[in-house]
Amino acid sequence: MTLIHERPTPTRTRPRRVVIGFALALVLLGLSIAASLLVGTREIALGTVVEALLSPDDTVTDHTVILDLRVPRTVVGLLAGLALGMAGALMQGVTRNPLADPGLLGVNAGASLFVVAGIAWFGVTSSLGYVWFAFIGAAVAATIVYLIGSLGREGATPVKLALAGTALTAAFTSLITIVLLADTETFDRYRFWAAGSLVARGLDAALPLAPFILVGAVLAIMAARMLNALALGDDLARGLGQNLVVARIVCAVAIVLLCGSATAMAGPIVFVGLAVPHVARWITGPDYRLIIAFSALFGPTLLVAADVLGRLIAQPGEIEAGLVVAFLGAPVLIALVRRVKLAGL
Repeated sequence: MTLIHERPTPTRTRPRRVVIGFALALVLLGLSIAASLLVGTREIALGTVVEALLSPDDTVTDHTVILDLRVPRTVVGLLAGLALGMAGALMQGVTRNPLADPGLLGVNAGASLFVVAGIAWFGVTSSLGYVWFAFIGAAVAATIVYLIGSLGREGATPVKLALAGTALTAAFTSLITIVLLADTETFDRYRFWAAGSLVARGLDAALPLAPFILVGAVLAIMAARMLNALALGDDLARGLGQNLVVARIVCAVAIVLLCGSATAMAGPIVFVGLAVPHVARWITGPDYRLIIAFSALFGPTLLVAADVLGRLIAQPGEIEAGLVVAFLGAPVLIALVRRVKLAGL
């Protein structure tokens, strides 16, 4: 079975549709941020939220809830969602696989393995400690996948990268299972991070990763034109003067920075990087300059909205954002699969 990605066509994207879509994306993002600050087990009025942001008072309990709990998880959701959305668009473009997500290049598996190692062998217990182990693991996994996929005369082709990522994920998952089965304490600590949550991810763990996301986002924007060429096929891209090695290296570095940072902050969240680029593509057409820009808006909107929904449906408790995204993403994935062109069935 071969997955064939939709290739750009010479048809122009309708500017009006793009403008309306951009305005709608900004409105939805603003609403999700407002809801994240307002909604929770403790009811807080809008005026109190504004007052807490503009004139915080440590003696007011509602202000403490806003600044110490809701603002940090909102910031983490925004940063992680932006990173996952842009990374998903890059992955689908560079691999020419419309079902690509952070798991394809072994990013989630690498981050998870290093977090397990940090808990089991280095005694890491804090979210800040998880962040750096997860980031290093994601970077190591993506680097290994790229090196393996680069072997041979053709270099890092989309098929070889996907196969290398799948193989590495299987190997890392087996190692994770072995460690967790042998150490129940490690399993208890690991499962909270692996669920994919914005809870207990403070600004002290998120802000140090913001520069990595910024650099990754800049590289993603720079790679947009390269992806438009790559989507035409390797031969035609070479004919247009595109250096395939440079293009794939730039995309790989951006993916490592974006996925590694997002996974480190919020855990291995699925479906954001898969679904968001398709929504963006439906609005913008095949131009990756617009797809990446819209993915940077829809990604945080989806993740923050999922976090808010998780607070509402399980009060007085809550459901992790990663689980809510997965639940919402299932019907989206089914719809996407129906639209994907499958050859060789």
